[in-house]
Amino acid sequence: MSNNDIIVSLDIGTSKIRAIIGEMNNGTFNIIGVGSADSEGIRKGVIVDIDQTVQSIRNAVDHAERMVGIQISEVYVGISGNHIGLMSSHGVVAVSNEDREIGEEDMERVLKAAEVIAVPPEREIIDVVAKQYVVDGLEGIQDPRGMIGVRLEVEATIITGAKTAIHNLLRCVEKAGLKVSDLVLMSLGAGQLALSKDEKTMGSVLVDIGAGATTIAIFEEDSLVATSTLPIGGEFVTNDIAYGLRTLTDQAEKVKLKYGCAWLDDAAADVMFKVTRIGSNVDKEFSQEDLAAIIEPRVQEIFQMISQEVKRLGYNELPGGYILTGGTVSMPGVLQVAQHELAASVRVAVPDYIGVRDPGYTSGVGILHSVIRSLRIRPSINNGGGNNNNNNNNNKKPTNRPKPNTVQESEQKPGLFERLKNMFSEFI
Repeated sequence: MSNNDIIVSLDIGTSKIRAIIGEMNNGTFNIIGVGSADSEGIRKGVIVDIDQTVQSIRNAVDHAERMVGIQISEVYVGISGNHIGLMSSHGVVAVSNEDREIGEEDMERVLKAAEVIAVPPEREIIDVVAKQYVVDGLEGIQDPRGMIGVRLEVEATIITGAKTAIHNLLRCVEKAGLKVSDLVLMSLGAGQLALSKDEKTMGSVLVDIGAGATTIAIFEEDSLVATSTLPIGGEFVTNDIAYGLRTLTDQAEKVKLKYGCAWLDDAAADVMFKVTRIGSNVDKEFSQEDLAAIIEPRVQEIFQMISQEVKRLGYNELPGGYILTGGTVSMPGVLQVAQHELAASVRVAVPDYIGVRDPGYTSGVGILHSVIRSLRIRPSINNGGGNNNNNNNNNKKPTNRPKPNTVQESEQKPGLFERLKNMFSEFI
């Protein structure tokens, strides 16, 4: 197995950190390894302890390495949070080829031109995503390569984030002994994986309900148009159970995972379990109905907040409805509560790959999906060259877009004969 064929994603969440190994082989993509570890040092999706987070990342990566038997050195890291912002931008360049055929270099230059915008000093560019290309006034082009034209334009979305959050995330991964190949917005990756083309075009809402935060991403006209993060998730359900049953948080989490049901009508009165109450050595018995009576109001509140936030963003009754993902969504009854509270079409998105068929893996697999899509669109662009001549380089990270690992260093360096010829030409 060659490392050139392998890409690894890192999904750093509030409750779990997941490292997912994907293999590209003859145009096909498969998941070959998954490593998971309990997340320490993160609260409500925000890093609060660097050392604990670094150790959790190492544990997840070690788990994945042992499963596959390879050493992981580079990862694509997912990023999310309420600090993420979207900006529209426009770029224009003249086609450089003499025959006026548009190539990858022209696409790269026009995207670089779109990045030259004013960014506040406390923020930096994470990525630039093309919404459409325009060739000599002809709009609606998704891939202009091979077309003939004089003027190439792009309508793009610039994804920005807070420098503090970005640098803390990068520092954690680097201190864990890993190189960050690129940062990927998890909402964008998950949307490309979980949403159909019609859902993205007509308009739909992707809702990722994690442990500490809920991320809302709205897609319309095949593009990400709005995103927001609510500081509420599955941890709040666990806390409610701990208070309601008067037990420890760890035990409440285990009870939630084993017996939890968010829809009271589906809960069974004859399914019983025992918990140890705080301040007592005596176990008390509860039914699944008792548990559902605690869980259902909190889950209802989460979806009410989601509905209010979507309306606040200026969207209402999108034809594509709501697509749910994230670890909390796997609880029985969540879909029924969502359909009741949102009063719209709702479905749960699950990755269609062996070993990761769970809503909690959608973001991690989505990162890989986004990387593969970028490599296919720009198969031979090398960001390490000398074409980064825009005035905004100080506002973005060095590895702004992924490049294929199959490009060898030796292919980019001039040969001995060329170097000698260039050296002697200086004296002639």
